[in-house]
Amino acid sequence: MHNVSIKDLKHFEGKNVEIKGWVYNLRNVGKIWFIILRDGTGLLQGVVVKGEATDKSFKLEHQLNQEDSVIVRGIVRKENRSIGGYELGVTEIKVINHVTSDFPISPKEHGADFLMSHRHLWLRSKRQNAIMRVRHQIVKAIRDFFDNNDFTLIDSPIFTGNAVEGTTTLFEVDYFERSAYLTQSGQLYQEAAATAFGKTYCFGPTFRAEKSKTRRHLTEFWMVEPEMAFVDLDENMTWAENLVGYIIQQVIENCFTELKALDRDIAKLESISPPFPRITYDEAVKLLIDKGSSFEYGNDFGAPDETLLSEQFDKPLMIHRWPSNIKAFYMKRDDLNDKLALGVDMIAPEGYGEIIGGGQREDDIDILIDRIRHHDLPLEPFKWYLDLRRYGSVPHSGFGLGLERTVSWICGTKHIRETIPFPRTMTRLEP
Repeated sequence: MHNVSIKDLKHFEGKNVEIKGWVYNLRNVGKIWFIILRDGTGLLQGVVVKGEATDKSFKLEHQLNQEDSVIVRGIVRKENRSIGGYELGVTEIKVINHVTSDFPISPKEHGADFLMSHRHLWLRSKRQNAIMRVRHQIVKAIRDFFDNNDFTLIDSPIFTGNAVEGTTTLFEVDYFERSAYLTQSGQLYQEAAATAFGKTYCFGPTFRAEKSKTRRHLTEFWMVEPEMAFVDLDENMTWAENLVGYIIQQVIENCFTELKALDRDIAKLESISPPFPRITYDEAVKLLIDKGSSFEYGNDFGAPDETLLSEQFDKPLMIHRWPSNIKAFYMKRDDLNDKLALGVDMIAPEGYGEIIGGGQREDDIDILIDRIRHHDLPLEPFKWYLDLRRYGSVPHSGFGLGLERTVSWICGTKHIRETIPFPRTMTRLEP
């Protein structure tokens, strides 16, 4: 008897196996009934025939409920019409735990609030299972990309004493009778790491106290943030587009079944490979106005603007050289125009918005001090950050890729809350 997972059944054709999992569905056809099993690796149809299964197992037809945990034994048979191309000729079913009430997540339509309140159970659904598997593959691809390109993983702290993206979106916490903040970004610490290791990255949760209820925002989300010494803006953009291209390649190669289950238009993903189109902020504004937008120069792009821009391209769009007054204090200015910052945003196709933000960092200590003061930030918390410019300062760049927005785009989801196991929003702190 072989104890196997559903995904490995193709290696056990004709063998007697044991599957441990949960009842996904049941159906009856005369003297034969079918049990659909899930075990976390896939779905399997088991065929229960009188005389082939034990009498006790055959009589379970009207006793089993959805999500009963079971151990099922039987013979693996090739069957092209079945899920995954194989089925199980059931000989025995052992019930581990019997569900005595109806499973809350039924095939009928449920409202978003109901599903979010039952997120711990909703994760078992076929669609959510597929999204989480794609997320897993994206995470793996990210780590493989950086590891294969000689980046060193350096973890940034969750508690910080200073802001990165702006003081209005900080989660403040009591830290032993002093104020601390949940990190908005690991970037500043990666800048320190890059001067020690050359090319580094961190990958973890970040927090933004944004009072936003859009389909693109969470208060807790994951970001991967590489930082590289001796790298300018143009080379930084090349790293960003190569990362996204590699992610797409790996997802298509390893998650084709999941993408099909999500009804994703895979052809749109297959067409995406570097290089990506690059335009300046000025060119993006002109494009918007040419398309009839009333956008005012000097503002940041909102969701409608990003969507309109993305509709003009079939690949992610990289927008660089932004007005310096809308970018962070640490962003280096363009030598040819001090009013422009050497920043870059990558906009995903199909209206999914910004998935990458980054740029070249200011490496001159005097200019950086002026920028901190200009933004009305205290110098004391940044003393260590200024040391990076005192001792061995070099041109350096980096970016942050938002994991959930990337998952949302690749999976084609309608809302970002589907892309993280347990989403946190303004109104959601549980389960």
